[in-house]
Amino acid sequence: MTFSFSEMWHTMGVPAKIVGAFLLTMGLTSLTVFIERLLTLRRSRAAARQFAADAGENLHAGLIESVTAEAAKYPAGHLPRMVQSALTTYMEARKSADATGLPPLERTRRHVDRHLEQLGADMRRGLSVLASVGSVAPFVGLLGTVVGIISAFQGIASTGSGGLSSVSAGISEALVETALGLAVAIPAVLSFNYLSTQIANDELALGTSAGELIDMLEGLSEADAKDVRRERVA
Repeated sequence: MTFSFSEMWHTMGVPAKIVGAFLLTMGLTSLTVFIERLLTLRRSRAAARQFAADAGENLHAGLIESVTAEAAKYPAGHLPRMVQSALTTYMEARKSADATGLPPLERTRRHVDRHLEQLGADMRRGLSVLASVGSVAPFVGLLGTVVGIISAFQGIASTGSGGLSSVSAGISEALVETALGLAVAIPAVLSFNYLSTQIANDELALGTSAGELIDMLEGLSEADAKDVRRERVA
């Protein structure tokens, strides 16, 4: 008997095959999530850089409507989405009265805080899959190990002897399932840690940008208030 993976798969029992197929499915799922999140974060950063280059001057000049229109062109970027949502809320707050009596700037600040939480949840979408695979896969592999050992004892019972030939198939199943469980879990854990670090950096950058945006809107509000006072004096 050869110990190639194809030969080993054909000699495996049905329970061992089910465990192996489940582990392979978990591995492919975690790989898909990792690639999708990686591409999503890269598209978001690219959109943020392009938006900052295109709308930076208009933003510092206080051209809110132009910046909002420019941000709408980058739906894949978390920074443009945050800026668009904040500026839209600010303009609506200036046009309509608030039943709570909050000034437009305070309404915008609270809206930005809530929106940042939503963006953070969006960036972390799928990470629970990686965390689950990383924590569960070793136990699924252990289950396969137990199944393989049971198969080995069944070989002993069927042959009536404890020679290597009677237990080699079951032991190989057990070792393969163990190795497969670890091979699925380790990349999932590494992917989770890597993406968590990248997302934390992006969230920090978004929070900093949100603070700068609120400061800019506060400056515009003070400038508008000064203009109104000058008109009244005149």
